[in-house]
Amino acid sequence: MMEESDAALVTRAREGDQDAFRLLVERHSVRLFQLAFRMTGNEQDAEDLVQETFLRAYKQLNRFQSRAGLGTWLYRIAANCSLDLLRRQKRRGEQETVEFDSEEAFPAILSDAPAPDQQVYHGEVRQKVESVMRELTPMERTAFVLRHFEGLSIGEIGSALGVGPGATKQSIFRAVQKMRRALEPVVNATP
Repeated sequence: MMEESDAALVTRAREGDQDAFRLLVERHSVRLFQLAFRMTGNEQDAEDLVQETFLRAYKQLNRFQSRAGLGTWLYRIAANCSLDLLRRQKRRGEQETVEFDSEEAFPAILSDAPAPDQQVYHGEVRQKVESVMRELTPMERTAFVLRHFEGLSIGEIGSALGVGPGATKQSIFRAVQKMRRALEPVVNATP
């Protein structure tokens, strides 16, 4: 049987078909969880953000315009939910309590190195990445994650964040510069 398109499922969901919305949730929840987890570094927060994303999407389903893909629209909602959470945490001084599970949040950076010196080196890199991710502004973190972990284009990121291409590029640039500055001493001391 051929898989139903997002557009067809949205149409059915708008007509009150709960199974259609459930299928959309199943189809998009893993990628939204990955995004939320990379943003927060916390599994429980990520699960809550995915739930909040789908709740907002369901309430606003009639406002969805199919010019953009449903996935992009959901990413925008998830990015905004993540930004809201990060800003609340920062205001309450909770930002320092965020602990990234680096092996899940940043798998491309890490590897299983059998040599002890390699393990120490990878541990230092992991700590630096975690530290910089906590220090990035919510906008920088979101732009960085969407670009370098999710592989979205500048246009897609700008759409998700609700900003223009210039602001998107600037946020990514600042995040990359901060990451480079933090990692430079570790990279230059490569074992």
